[in-house]
Amino acid sequence: MRRHHIGVLAVLVSALALAFPGTTAQAGPRAVSGATAATGGTGEFVVFYADGVSAAEARQAIASAGGVVQDEVRQVGIAKVTTADSGFSAAVLRSGAVRAVVRNHAVGLGTQGMQHRFADERALADRAAYAAEAGKAGATGPKDKKSGPETFSWLQWDMRMIGATPDGAHRSTTGEGVLVGVMDTGIDASHPDLAPNFDAALSRNFTTDIPDIDGPCEVASCQDPADVDDGGHGTHVAGTIAAAYDGRGIAGVAPDATLVNVRAGQDSGYFFFFETVAALVYSGNAGLDVVNMSFYTDPWLYNCASAADYVAGTPTTAEIEQQAAIRQGLLDAVAFARAQGVTLVAAAGNQHTDLAAPTRFDDTSPDYPVGVAAPRTVTSNCLDLPSEAPGVIQVSSIGPSTVKADYSTWGLGSIDVAAPGGWFRDGFGTNDFREPENMVLSTYPAKVATEEGAVNPGGGLNDPHFYLRECDRSGCAYYQYLQGTSMASPHAAGVAALIVAAHGTPDGAGGFSMSPDAVHAVLTGTATETACPDPALLDYTQEGRPADWNASCTGTPAYNSNYGHGIVDAEAATE
Repeated sequence: MRRHHIGVLAVLVSALALAFPGTTAQAGPRAVSGATAATGGTGEFVVFYADGVSAAEARQAIASAGGVVQDEVRQVGIAKVTTADSGFSAAVLRSGAVRAVVRNHAVGLGTQGMQHRFADERALADRAAYAAEAGKAGATGPKDKKSGPETFSWLQWDMRMIGATPDGAHRSTTGEGVLVGVMDTGIDASHPDLAPNFDAALSRNFTTDIPDIDGPCEVASCQDPADVDDGGHGTHVAGTIAAAYDGRGIAGVAPDATLVNVRAGQDSGYFFFFETVAALVYSGNAGLDVVNMSFYTDPWLYNCASAADYVAGTPTTAEIEQQAAIRQGLLDAVAFARAQGVTLVAAAGNQHTDLAAPTRFDDTSPDYPVGVAAPRTVTSNCLDLPSEAPGVIQVSSIGPSTVKADYSTWGLGSIDVAAPGGWFRDGFGTNDFREPENMVLSTYPAKVATEEGAVNPGGGLNDPHFYLRECDRSGCAYYQYLQGTSMASPHAAGVAALIVAAHGTPDGAGGFSMSPDAVHAVLTGTATETACPDPALLDYTQEGRPADWNASCTGTPAYNSNYGHGIVDAEAATE
């Protein structure tokens, strides 16, 4: 998950109705000392309201400075604003009604067809090698294709590992009555495995397609309906959480939980600041129980509070101001959602980085617009957000062997739990090494699979190793193997949904209530304790990785850098 090399041209904005009448602006980005401005110019900005200033006062100041409010999240005191006045930033700051102005969508150049943000999760180089060795023997999991209730149950090693099966956790609960938000690239609600659990009324899309990076708009407004996914990533995540028991395809961790699309990601996989904040605040206001977040917020992998956090590299004043504002805005939005009872679960990242180390190297930021990234080394005070925000459950990834996947970020004190995320290169020295079945199989949109060249004009598969399909009289459903902490996080989110259903307080309306802290306590308290390997250093060079991917595990069986409190256990969590 969470890696791309795409640029962007100018953007158009949406007019999503997110503001709630009668509310007033809350505190702005407290980490920013005094008023801070984005680089002057025109385009789209995020404006942070000053402490104690009402939304009406702030909007008036924005209008007077030449800005137009396109959207607003009053609960955290921010607005998305467009302007054709190059002096807007300086003018609105002089009003005293706002405390920071930063760009939401920078102006740059991109090229359609460039690598997708989540390309790493497709293990593209490995797929090419596998295709060259077609007919290779061996596969992970039982060969009895009748070993579960769904067509592809036999391939779901991930569900067997965590006990999310009919004879495991699902004897106690299947997550019915729990609302699970998928904050991603969308959900394909037409997929047969997802349609029974999809809530169209609650679902929202907070993004507007940007043709330069997302391709041509599918609808005239460039705002996709809230029941489609033109990226594929969100549909895969949704299937892991709550694909239904229907005798076909796969089943999710919580197969009767309700799926809510709270889309914050572009088709291309970018997750911009305002859209992410809007989706977080909506999740709280909509009463969602659990939200999965398999991404980081662009354009900074790590958001620093000040230039003092740079060990190497020379940031501009505008870059520090942008990071500090994004940092505080996301921390405020996470805190708001948690205060409304939302349990937030996030992927740790695929940067194979030790988050407990005193410094972090980053050569991808800012990843947008294209061509402006510069190598930097920053302190651990610079946060990967939203996954490192206080109270967010951060998940590392393991393969079928339960060994930490080579790509997975780790770190003592950072990782809460581990979960199956898939690892194509697991099983070194066995017939299972470099097998698709080592990855995680889940739902995938037919449209996206076709665009990726996996589906031929007749509906058949050009790539039957990494994509599967099942057809009946109603049509065909498609599934894909992916790997990443993006795939691990929804397993933990699904277990969190089961916990809410099993241990939450009925709300009288068919749902449940359970505090995020209580969910965290059960999730971590029932995880399977897993000790560090012996020797503690995981050497991935034998799998073909560079030596700097090697990871040294520290801690005890009860709590360590690779597994946190352990591997999530759906069965134990629901007892």
